[in-house]
Amino acid sequence: MKLSIGFINDVHGYLEQHDELFYSGGKEVIERAGGYAQISTIFKEINEENRNFLFFDGGDTFHGTLPAIESKGEALVPILNQLNLCAMVGHWDFAYGPKQLKNLISQLNYPLLGINIYNQDGSLFTIPYIIKVIDSVKIGIIGICSNIIDKTMPKHFSEGIKITDGSIELPNYIKKLRDEGVNLIILLSHNGFPQDVEMLNHTLGIDICLSAHTHNRLYEPVKVKDAILVQCGCHGSFVGKLEIDIVENKVTAHHYKLICVSDKILPDIKIKSLVEKIMKPYKKLQTEKAGVTNGILHRYSTLESTMDDLLLASIKFASKSDIAFSNGWRYGSPIKIGQINKWDLYNIIPMNPVISIVDMTGNEIIHMLEENLERTFSCKAMNQMGGYVKRCIGIHIKLRIENPIFNRIQEVYFQDQKLESDKIYKVSFVTSQGVPEKYGTNRRDLKIYAVQAMKTFLKSNNPYKPVVNNSFNLI
Repeated sequence: MKLSIGFINDVHGYLEQHDELFYSGGKEVIERAGGYAQISTIFKEINEENRNFLFFDGGDTFHGTLPAIESKGEALVPILNQLNLCAMVGHWDFAYGPKQLKNLISQLNYPLLGINIYNQDGSLFTIPYIIKVIDSVKIGIIGICSNIIDKTMPKHFSEGIKITDGSIELPNYIKKLRDEGVNLIILLSHNGFPQDVEMLNHTLGIDICLSAHTHNRLYEPVKVKDAILVQCGCHGSFVGKLEIDIVENKVTAHHYKLICVSDKILPDIKIKSLVEKIMKPYKKLQTEKAGVTNGILHRYSTLESTMDDLLLASIKFASKSDIAFSNGWRYGSPIKIGQINKWDLYNIIPMNPVISIVDMTGNEIIHMLEENLERTFSCKAMNQMGGYVKRCIGIHIKLRIENPIFNRIQEVYFQDQKLESDKIYKVSFVTSQGVPEKYGTNRRDLKIYAVQAMKTFLKSNNPYKPVVNNSFNLI
């Protein structure tokens, strides 16, 4: 039997075609990509080629754009229910709280899976796996949601639940499925590429791993022991198409293609209509001018990015602070050279949080950064809890990335002077991911929100000339 698998991950609420970052001749270029209407066309083509198919969503689905956030994910439900999906897992999908996610799940025609999400009484938050029978082959699909939901995300994400990384539970579920006569096991995971590789290296019995969270564009599948692992970028700009041959209940061959969801793909008319209806109230934002940029703005870099430098400069400008921090978010479509509109600003930070300020000692700043660097670069894959590195402006850090925990930062400079351990610094930030609540004193919110701060900053810096702040210097 030939089985075709279609896979998307980390779409982050990007309903329609958008600007996406690509590379040509070593240079960054912007092209149009993505859109659920185009994804649907690709899925239908896979279906037409082979009646034996399974489609999956790797999560980070219900959060990332303004329509998703303002509807608490509900705007996406009618579209998702048209895609013939089998299952999903989650991470930012918990952004509106577990109760709202339960509500969303109840409206879907497929389940969210999770062997590692527990209610306070120890029961599972959702079902752990499903079994599909295709052409007499029994296929088990096990789900693992992101292990950082209750560790690095805002508190309300995990209200009433607790989360593991799934590594202890996984072998038990593999055995359970094999005991039930399952021939092929698919792991649908939102732990991230490094974590999935680590888990597969220590777990037998997985045939296919559909990986998410870390936004890797894998143009070729990765073989980890006997498992085939794929991951498909972000924003719905790519669809993974994995074809496997199954002979006598074993995978004998596979072929994989990372399909770019380009603007040359004809949209599914029904889904296009649904998207247009959802997007209609937001079209005005796409024509409301906010400024001009002389360079591409994106956040696809691990240490720092032009997009976040704009956000941080705006936060610092609005708060009149010395130093500014924001989280190392991965999502957010790039902005091409030329006009910046208000929709672009919401894509940078769709939650539009209030700007906050806090007093921090030099020691607290260093400890917070060291903690974040460990979560990003830990040599133990299961301890990695990124996002990218925390974004900052106003300080310059010299670090040795290969060093062990709390020994990476060598020196920190503020206004050309070494950061003083006991001195108090005025710090601005957005969300508790920018500066966690355990750090600093005299924390307070300003009456300024992120999008307005960027609009004000761009008005005073028009055209905007992107600069790399070189906040982090590898030595």
